Amino acid sequence: MATRIRLQRFGKKNQPFYSIVIADGRAPRDGRFIEKIGTYNPLTHPATINLNFERALYWVEVGASPSETVRSILKREGVMLMKHLRGGIAKGALTEIEAQRRFEAWKQERDSKINNLKREAVEQERKESKLRLESESKVREAIAQKVAAKYQAEAQAEAEAQAEAEAEATVEGEEVSAEVQTEEPTPEDSNPEVKEDSAE
Repeated sequence: MATRIRLQRFGKKNQPFYSIVIADGRAPRDGRFIEKIGTYNPLTHPATINLNFERALYWVEVGASPSETVRSILKREGVMLMKHLRGGIAKGALTEIEAQRRFEAWKQERDSKINNLKREAVEQERKESKLRLESESKVREAIAQKVAAKYQAEAQAEAEAQAEAEAEATVEGEEVSAEVQTEEPTPEDSNPEVKEDSAE
């Protein structure tokens, strides 16, 4: 039986999430599997990997062939390095203590790289959010200036219209007062009944 270590896809469209499984090479991708040894989430930065190290090492040592993606995952987690070191122990080139020391040194280096990647991702996100906030504040200021200019123009136009209306009202008031002065009746015209009585 050709045993493969491969990914089994879960998750909705554009949101992949994978299980790392041991399966027969003839089984369908998302079909029957022998054992699940971990999960892989490529959407996080860096990718999140949960792996049962001992079971993965066992299956690699008994001859299960990993797919390309799973091979890179196993390298990243140190399974392939441990297989190599165990081969050195079997040949007598290394002692158990030396192999463990090399593996621990490699693991510390890998963890520091991953922590640096996470730190850089957080710093990058902060920078992007800061730039986004600055650009949004600039846009808001520009909009506020446009609105203020619009209100100022409207207020100025209203003030001009009011001043013009007041000027017209004063001109009309002067004309009306001038007409009233010219049309004031004489004392004789103001009492026509008296004239009629005197005529009789």
